[in-house]
Amino acid sequence: MKKPTWVIEKERAKRAAAAETVWLFGLHAVRDALLNPAREKLRLLVTKNAADKLAEAIAESGMTPEMEDARKFSAPIAADSVHQGAALEVKPLDWGRFDDVCAAGKGAPVVVLLDRVTDPHNVGAILRSAEVFGARAVIAPRHHAAPETGALAKTASGALERQPYLRVTNLAEAMERLKAMGFTLLGLDGESETTLAEGLANAGTRPVGLVLGAEGPGLREKTRETCDALVRIPYPGGFGSLNVSNAAAVSLYAATAARGVS
Repeated sequence: MKKPTWVIEKERAKRAAAAETVWLFGLHAVRDALLNPAREKLRLLVTKNAADKLAEAIAESGMTPEMEDARKFSAPIAADSVHQGAALEVKPLDWGRFDDVCAAGKGAPVVVLLDRVTDPHNVGAILRSAEVFGARAVIAPRHHAAPETGALAKTASGALERQPYLRVTNLAEAMERLKAMGFTLLGLDGESETTLAEGLANAGTRPVGLVLGAEGPGLREKTRETCDALVRIPYPGGFGSLNVSNAAAVSLYAATAARGVS
């Protein structure tokens, strides 16, 4: 009996996910991944200088590094990558069940949702801010969003190893699941008449999801409709626009401060 198309596609996606690997690079990103017991590590390429700097982390990881010539670094990463003589092939992290991380995970009852934020540097910076302010997770769609990459990990400055980054099939469905858990979802929209502070005050003690869109197009219509409220960050200055990663940092500070998280 022939398998249904959806079954075949699901099996194909599962095989592709199992085969997926990521090359991390740079001393900081590689060190943090080496020291992360939850990270499945496959190959480590290092120059002599990098091996000396990473000696303790390499020893703790139990890996046997492959020594590289600094002038002919062979890791399959972009030629302009600032690798500092270290590259590590890994499997993407598995953070566990969505509901477990968001409903009962560590940290403040705050999550960040990203709608079509594809720049790995922006996502890396947002992960770093999420870790600093103790958010439970950063959530993004599996497609049309920045995946785990070396550039993202380098910008995150180690946060990729510690801050849950959940990739979901459908962002609107994930938002509905959060609402069922009791989250209030606040979408950032510069045209809204409601301020972020007012939105947080209206949420009271309920957990909060901060929803941010890509710079330019902003939130998609379906995403906007699924939010409980649209809010803006008030700007005293005349320009009135923030980079998405900066907007995330400001929003995270406001959300955690409003909940008495220090």
